[in-house]
Amino acid sequence: MKKTIITLIVIIASVTTTNLFAQVPPPPPPDHNQSGNQPGGNAPISGGLFILIGLGVAYGSKKLYDLNKEKLED
Repeated sequence: MKKTIITLIVIIASVTTTNLFAQVPPPPPPDHNQSGNQPGGNAPISGGLFILIGLGVAYGSKKLYDLNKEKLED
């Protein structure tokens, strides 16, 4: 019974929120995609990309360390 109610709630929630994804985005500004510090222009991603890669390496290293530590204890 609980599984049916949960399935029904998920179906209702997905059907009612479909309208949020169907909206048309606003048009870009007239000076879109030009170099320089202009609104809507190119955004640098290099700093954030390196942070994300670093965090991924740190997380993977921690997981490998924990896995090796667990194998040594067994």
